[in-house]
Amino acid sequence: MTKTTQRFFEARPESVGQARTFTTETLAEWGLPGRVEDVRLCVSELATNALAHGTAPGHGFLVKLDVDEEVVRMEVHDSRQQQPEARRATATDTSGRGLTLVSALADGWGVEDRTPFGKIVWSCFKAAEGMTL
Repeated sequence: MTKTTQRFFEARPESVGQARTFTTETLAEWGLPGRVEDVRLCVSELATNALAHGTAPGHGFLVKLDVDEEVVRMEVHDSRQQQPEARRATATDTSGRGLTLVSALADGWGVEDRTPFGKIVWSCFKAAEGMTL
């Protein structure tokens, strides 16, 4: 089974919650509850980063979900080329942990250039033990 869906979100704070809901509902429709919390948290972090750092004025972001027999792949597309970097937040920092969380929860993540402009930040999640995709 290979499935793909995507949704565009406007550059507004409430879009992050809408992206989480879209992800949760899509994985439920596909019958994939096994890693939903990991994927949901990662889409939240990547959508927040897209909103804060990746969307040029007048541009939103796109969330794309793909699934095959072994892996769920989640992508967040935005309009800026600036490459995100995981950083080590201090105990008093109120932000800066998003990519560290993505790195800890996902089975892989990375960044690709997007044509004609922007980037794609992706993360992938292997099927949970005993779960068939």
